[in-house]
Amino acid sequence: MGISRKKTGGIGETIKTIVYAVLIALVVRTVAFEPFNIPSKSMVPTLLVGDYLFVSKYSYGYSRHSLPLSLHLFDGRIFEQTPERGDVVVFKVPSDNRTDYIKRLVGLPGDHIQIVHRVLYINGKPVERKQVGDYTDRDPRGGSQIYTQYVETLPNGRSHLILEYPGSESQADNTPEYVVPDHHYFMMGDNRDNSQDSRYLSVVGYVPAENLVGRAEIIFFSTDGSAALWELWKWPWAIRWDRFFSLIH
Repeated sequence: MGISRKKTGGIGETIKTIVYAVLIALVVRTVAFEPFNIPSKSMVPTLLVGDYLFVSKYSYGYSRHSLPLSLHLFDGRIFEQTPERGDVVVFKVPSDNRTDYIKRLVGLPGDHIQIVHRVLYINGKPVERKQVGDYTDRDPRGGSQIYTQYVETLPNGRSHLILEYPGSESQADNTPEYVVPDHHYFMMGDNRDNSQDSRYLSVVGYVPAENLVGRAEIIFFSTDGSAALWELWKWPWAIRWDRFFSLIH
């Protein structure tokens, strides 16, 4: 009987430890940091496919989308803080309030946003940008894709790299003027010709403040995808060591 009680107690302690660990993880993910990975090229060269990053949940305060499964326990934001132009933001797409997107915030409430011949205009003024050479990326067939790379400087002085695909302009390179509503934000990808963002009103459009999940802060792991999970001998060459613990700007 004594042995049986010890075994039962040991199993109970193990279960209790697991439950506590899960609860602590949920609290950390809800109020502090949540990990995300990058599945698309819309934010190249800032973020690459295979980057794993931490997003700070406290940066803009908390909404229902800060909670697991976006539990609708309250409306609006508590402890709300205003994001800054140039922040890289994870948000829930307004069209379904479930899918996570990550883009750069370029438009604040009340801003007039327009793209004219690929140049971003904010409140009637072109955003400063300077060409800094080409950027080479792999295309889906394994070949090379060459983009023109620019340093774009927003009105608040924050700079970041963007890519433009050389060639003819698309509809997204010449847009009507957008007026950002109150309590909403305008988002764009840094890979301007490979990003579904606020320029596409029926899919993304203006992002409500309530839909902001958090601000991208730091890359903690990155892989180029050339090694399967079981191909351990390939991992040293598949990992992008230079991107470990790099800050996101």
